[in-house]
Amino acid sequence: MARNAHDKWEELSRGVAAFLDHAVDESGKSRRTIAAQTNINKDALRRILAGTRSATLPEALAILDASGHAPRTSLMLALAGYSQRSEDWQNSGVLEFLETFISELPSALDQALGERLLDVRPRWAKGTAHRTAGLLSDHLAQLERQDEQSFAL
Repeated sequence: MARNAHDKWEELSRGVAAFLDHAVDESGKSRRTIAAQTNINKDALRRILAGTRSATLPEALAILDASGHAPRTSLMLALAGYSQRSEDWQNSGVLEFLETFISELPSALDQALGERLLDVRPRWAKGTAHRTAGLLSDHLAQLERQDEQSFAL
């Protein structure tokens, strides 16, 4: 069983390395520039991007930041297995939205639920995520209708 967990972490580490490598390649900056901006030795950066050395959390965040990614959200998506989504959303406002959303969520939950927060069950997460996405979709549709009405005048 411990071997299986180790294999999972190794696979995750390889996925993060590939994601970091792609972010650096797509940044338009040289690896030397990224190394200088992140204060990571260029050989260490090469090994991190090749997947032969795991990046520390500060290193991964610094590499993503120097590559022009929203570092915390991009890394979180990569760790959750959604690095492709992070790449797809790179040039949109989605990553910034998620960064703010996740940062605000703990205090919003505290404020809205108070002591009932301890009654929240993990099994509700998926449905709540879909409901939140639906609310966001409804909000965007309402904004579009308002825009159409204001242009029709």
